[in-house]
Order: sequence, then C-alpha cells, then structure tokens
Amino acid sequence: MPVVVLGTDAFAALARETARALGVPHLPLVTVAHPIGGADPAAVRARAGRAVGEVAAALTRDPVPPAPPPAAAPPAAAPDDLEAFQEWAMAQGWGDGLPVLPPTPDRVGRVLGGARPDEVIACLPPRGGLATREVIAVNAVLAGAGPEHLPVIVAAVRAVAAPAFNLSAVQTTTHPCAPLVIVNGPIARRLSIHGGANALGGGFRANAVIGRALRLVLRNVGGAVPGQGDQATLGHPGKLAYCLAEHEEASPWPPLHVERGFEAGQSCVTVCAAEAPHNVNDHGSTTAQALLAGLAGTAATTGNNNVYLGGEPLLLLGPEHARTVAGSGWSKADLKRAFWERARVPLGAFSAENLARFAAIDPARFRDRPPDERVALAARAEDVMVVVAGGPGKHSVVVPTFGASRSVTVVIDEVSARPGAGVDGAGRAD
Repeated sequence: MPVVVLGTDAFAALARETARALGVPHLPLVTVAHPIGGADPAAVRARAGRAVGEVAAALTRDPVPPAPPPAAAPPAAAPDDLEAFQEWAMAQGWGDGLPVLPPTPDRVGRVLGGARPDEVIACLPPRGGLATREVIAVNAVLAGAGPEHLPVIVAAVRAVAAPAFNLSAVQTTTHPCAPLVIVNGPIARRLSIHGGANALGGGFRANAVIGRALRLVLRNVGGAVPGQGDQATLGHPGKLAYCLAEHEEASPWPPLHVERGFEAGQSCVTVCAAEAPHNVNDHGSTTAQALLAGLAGTAATTGNNNVYLGGEPLLLLGPEHARTVAGSGWSKADLKRAFWERARVPLGAFSAENLARFAAIDPARFRDRPPDERVALAARAEDVMVVVAGGPGKHSVVVPTFGASRSVTVVIDEVSARPGAGVDGAGRAD
C-alpha cells in the first residue's frame, strides 16, 4: 500500500531521520508551511489544498529510492591534545557543548569493568540506535563518569527505554521536557548522589555525570540532536544533566521506590519527563492546608501540559515543607489527594482556541463544559508524584511533566558490573 509522510517543513529533518531509522528512507515526504497551530483557518485550508495535489502525486507513483550517500572518508584520528579534542569531538557530533574526556580504550575498559561490552541494553528512538553496554560506557567517559556510576546510568537507559516512558515522543517533542533521574536506596549514599541543599544545582559530581551521561546517550545513540531529532522549542538546562537523589533521611514518609513496591534496601532509578522546577516560596504557612495554597497555586497554570495530557506532575518538597505537611498529620497519600483536588484550572481561564483544541483531544473533560468548571492536572490523585529533596529553607518546587509519558522505576543492577559477572537480570518497571 502506498505511503506518504506529511508534516510541516520545520520537522522535515526529523521525518527523514525517522524514515531512515525505520528502514524506509525512500518514503516520499510532503510538507506544508509551519506552523499549523494558531494559524488562520483560511490559511490552513489553502495550505492543505496545495498539499492534496502533492500527496496524490506521491501516492500514484513508485517511490524512487534515494541515491546511496557517497562513501564517507574515514574520520581523522582523534587529536592527542585535550583542547584540540574538544573541537574534534564537537565536529564528530559527540558533544553537548561542555568539555568532554576522550573515550580512550583504557578509559572505556576501566568504566566497563568485567561487564560484557556487547550486551544490548536498549534501542533508542528516533534514530533507532543500539545502546550496548560498551556504547553507554563510551558516553559515560565523555561525561566524566567513573566505573562506579555506570550501573546507575545503565539503569536510567533501561528506564527511559520502557514503553510506558514513551521515549520517542519525549526525544522529539517541542515541549521542553528532559528525563529527570531520581535515585533511591543505598547506592545514593555510597556514590554521594546528592539530595540535600542545592540538589538540582552544581557542585556534585555524581549528579552531574550521571545526568549528563544519560543525555549524551540519548543524543549520540538515540539521535536527539537539537534541531534534528530533538525539536524542543526552547528546552531547559536539564537537557545537559538532570539528576538528584531523594533526601530519604529528611523525609517523614517512605521514599519513592518503597512507595512503588521495592524494598528499602534496594537501589533504584526513577525517570520522569520533566520540565524545569518552578519554585514555591512559602515561609509563613504553618499547616499543611495553608501550604497547599502555594503548592497548588504554582502548579495550576493554563500553559501546563498536565492540564490536558494528564501524566504525573511532580512535587519536590523541601524537608521543612515536608515536616509542615507531616506535622499536620497528613500522609503522602493525603497530600496527593489534597493537591489533586486543589490544583485545578477553571475552563474560563483558557482561550477559546485552546479549549477547542483540548476538546478534540479530551472531549469528556473539555467539550461543552461550563467556564467555571475546573480541570485537574492528572487523571487521579495517585498520579501525583511526591519526593522529598533539598536543604534548609522553606522552599519546594513544582515540576510539570510532559503528560504523554509515565515515570518508570527500575532496580539498579550492580552485580553485572563486577569482574567476571554474567549478563545482568532484568530490572522491574513500574
């Protein structure tokens, strides 16, 4: 059956990359002028009319396979000079703009330890690249990681590749999300993965290299190159590195991985497709109910993806705010329920055009509803994620998420990284 790819011209590079990854690079591509959303309906109809003829022509002729690319010249040897290597690595498309370490055989071998290098951990979209353990180690070296960090990085790759995470959409969306890596369990303390003061800021090697290595794998293996596979309109700094540990010692509740059915003594990684953190400054509230006003008010905005796509909005509670909530006798489930009920946006706050768009996506919640009706940020209270992190000070953050993605938790397998170990066992996905 004839097939044609239709899209706007701004995403032509992504369409071609995806077609190549799927093994059908010859598929004809028809584009219309970008954008469609928010454009005048008459202009959209005119563009559609012009495209109809091109689509009909593409469907009624045999696709012409593209000419094979010219044989690429072998890449120049990597320069020995470390400063020259930075320019060379960027020219190869390996870098994220920050300095990288040369992935020499000795460095890669040291990070791999005794693990089997050719073990395939995941296939990563949109390029469809195979993330073997060795390839992950190469990117870990580029990021400055050591052998002790590799099990966490491998677990994070497994987690983002789980179907529920919807990595293909996360990699290619115009939304600014990036995978946030949340680490729980003994390994966080052993590797000094930080969850205290300034946990999402700089100054902590493990946080930086784990988050950065995952991003480099997603770029270099998965093809999330800005403007090509990665179509984020603006992005945010978490696209360089986005990783922290839960501050379990400061939490009045069971940690995230225990809440999800794992043992307290297990080390786990959770990934979620997260925006940048939105600060909640509340130095005055002394009860959970009072603090809820700031948390819900910060989250309930018309521009939030969670409003119309659902998903799992994340609350990163500072320890002082967590103690305030727990001091009112609230469990984590109580906070989730109260936040879910309070953090809602009245339909009258949206533009008529956006309401029409949302009604097509989710008619049950948006079509023919009164303007004073309020919509929640998630399908159910249990979808709200609550993690305790940070240091002294009465600040927390709301982290909106992509919506069309589910967070995934997997066990970190450290056995397979030891010399002489076999292939590691499957981590469990939440």
